[in-house]
Amino acid sequence: MKPKTKKRKPQTEEVGNVVVKIYQRRVLHKATRKKYTFWAVCDYTTGRRRMRSFGDLAEARNEAKRIANQLSTGQATAAQMLNTEAASYGRAIELLRPTGASLELACSAYAKAFEILGGDSMIEAAKFYARHRADQLTQRTVAKVVEELIAAKTARRKSDRYISDLSSRLTRFADDHAVNISSITTADVQRWLDGLKGAAQTAKNFRTVLYTLFKFADSRGYIFKGSNPAADTERIQTDEGAAIEIFAPDEMLKLLTNAPKDFVPFLALGAFAGLRSAEIERLEWSAVDLAGGFVHVAGDKAKTRSRRLVPVLPNLAAWLNSYAKHKGHVWKGTPDELRDARAETVEASGVQWKDNGLRHSFISYRLADIQNAAQVALEAGNSPDMVFKHYRELVKPAAAKTWFAIAPEAPENVVSLGAT
Repeated sequence: MKPKTKKRKPQTEEVGNVVVKIYQRRVLHKATRKKYTFWAVCDYTTGRRRMRSFGDLAEARNEAKRIANQLSTGQATAAQMLNTEAASYGRAIELLRPTGASLELACSAYAKAFEILGGDSMIEAAKFYARHRADQLTQRTVAKVVEELIAAKTARRKSDRYISDLSSRLTRFADDHAVNISSITTADVQRWLDGLKGAAQTAKNFRTVLYTLFKFADSRGYIFKGSNPAADTERIQTDEGAAIEIFAPDEMLKLLTNAPKDFVPFLALGAFAGLRSAEIERLEWSAVDLAGGFVHVAGDKAKTRSRRLVPVLPNLAAWLNSYAKHKGHVWKGTPDELRDARAETVEASGVQWKDNGLRHSFISYRLADIQNAAQVALEAGNSPDMVFKHYRELVKPAAAKTWFAIAPEAPENVVSLGAT
C-alpha cells in the first residue's frame, strides 16, 4: 500500500484580519519528464476566487501582500459604511454580476472614461460608437448605390422625367466620387456643390437629390445611422428677391419661330399658359384639351400638388393646333436634351434666355390684361398675395394685348415692347 504524501502547508501574508494564502505547486513536463515548481496566490479582490501563478516565491509574496493590503482597506471601508452606502454597494455588485467585472474594475473604467470625455457622457459615447462601427456597414460604392436607388424609384413607378433627372445628377456625382459611400463626408459634398457652375437653383437641386441618395443609403445600412452628409451642407438660398425678368413680345416671337419643332409646345405652354418647366415635362397630350379650352394640370404633376385647370387662350391654341393628334408626353426628351433644345433656340434667335422667363412673362402679362390677381393665381398655381406682390404693374395693358396676340403668323401689331 502506497503511503500518502504529506500536503505542504500554504504560506500566508496577513494584514489585519486578512489572510492571503500562497500555495506551492509542482508540475511534470511531459516532454522532458522534469518537475517544475511554482507558487499560486489566492486572489479574492474581484469577489471570486482566482489563482495567480508566479515562478519566484518573492514575487508571489509581494503580490500576496498587495492583495492583503487591498482587501484590508476594503474591509475597513466597509466597516465604516452607513446602511444606505452598504445597500448601494450591494446593488452595484448585482448590476455588475452579468458582466463578470469587479466593482473596482468598473469604477476604474468609469473614471478613465470620465477623464477622456470631460464629463459623465459614457452612455452617449457608447451609443455613438455603436452607430459608427465600420464593421457593421455593408460596403457599397457611390455608383452602386445610385444604381440601386434608380432601380427602387423605377419599381415604385416614379415618372420618367423624375428618374431621368435623378439619374443624370447622381451619375455626375458618382463619376466624381469612385469610393465607398460610407467614406463620403459633409466636407466632400460641400466642396463638390461649391464647385458647380450655374445658378444657385442648380446647386440647390443637386443638394436635394444628394440628400435623397444618402437617405436611401442610410436606410440600407450603407452609411452610419443618421449621418446624412448632405443634410449638414450649407442651405442654398435662391435669390427670390431678385427683379422679375420677362420676355418682350418680339423676343418671344423670335424664340418660337427659331425653336426646333418638338420644342415649340414647351415654349408656348410656358409663355401663354404659365406652366412651370417641370409641369410641362410631366404633361401628356391627353391633358391638353384644345376643343374644351383647358390644360388639365393634375395634382401629381403640379409643384404644389394641387390640381388646376388652365385656360387655353386663342394664341396658345394656334401654336398647338398642329400637335392636336400627338400622344404621350409633350416633351419626350431627357433633361439634357431639353437643355440642348433651349441652347439651340437661343443661338438661332439671338435672344438671351431668362430663368423662369416664360412663366414670369405669362403671369405679368395676364395680370395686366385681366386685372384679377385671384384668377391669375388660380391659373398659375400661386397665391394671390404672391401674384400681387411680385407681378403687379410690371407691364402695361397694351403690352399684354400684344403678348397674347403672338401667333404662328405674327400679326402686324407685334412690336418691340420698349418701356413697360
